[in-house]
Amino acid sequence: MGMAIPIALAFRNPSKTGPYREALHASGLEAVSFMPGSAESLDHVNGLVLTGGDDVDPALYGAVPHPETGAPDRERDEFESALLRDALRRDMPVLAICRGMQLFNVVQGGTLIQHLPGTEKHRQRSGGAPVHDVAIGPPLASMLNTERTGVNSRHHQAVDRLADGLVVTARDPEDGVVEGFVLPSASFAVAVQWHPEDMAGDPVQRRLFDVFAAEARRYREEERSSTGLRQQQQFPRGAAKRG
Repeated sequence: MGMAIPIALAFRNPSKTGPYREALHASGLEAVSFMPGSAESLDHVNGLVLTGGDDVDPALYGAVPHPETGAPDRERDEFESALLRDALRRDMPVLAICRGMQLFNVVQGGTLIQHLPGTEKHRQRSGGAPVHDVAIGPPLASMLNTERTGVNSRHHQAVDRLADGLVVTARDPEDGVVEGFVLPSASFAVAVQWHPEDMAGDPVQRRLFDVFAAEARRYREEERSSTGLRQQQQFPRGAAKRG
């Protein structure tokens, strides 16, 4: 497989990162920890994964907190929002999972449903066991090589108004809850509401990480080529001899 490609893994709780790290490692990627307050730079990685966690602060999308909305972690929200904006500016591959997907929508100008009417269905502690199906459309369907699959689910919030520029790629076929979207203007910016890292033994979920890894390799090679070109332009061959 060769040397592992470093990927930024953004999170708050280190004890919950194991499944993400294992899923990334299985696809030839090495997770580099990015926590609120850290001074890590995206200069040294080739992709960004936004992980699950606590509710996004509703103030970020102009709403007052619902009684069921958790206490805000504004430090994390702002830290990961800045990371996402930087990654998109670089056209770096992004994979956003659960809370990460919700934050992605908010950063792009969308809003969230703070407490789903069908929370019991969507908030189940099933680990890697699927609890409901999702209907999948393009381009996610071609990435996963399926138009329908079972997923786990442990969220009580969801996308409400989809941000401009995003395209829905997956929904719960029964209640219509948004389960995935992409940002088509980016080379690779994919978001899913479920937790594929806990289902990485499933070939469908494994493909998501494999496709992300392929995009990270592409990004690394393009960055290397760009760096080499800039160096050639700065130091043309023979310049030292002429000096």
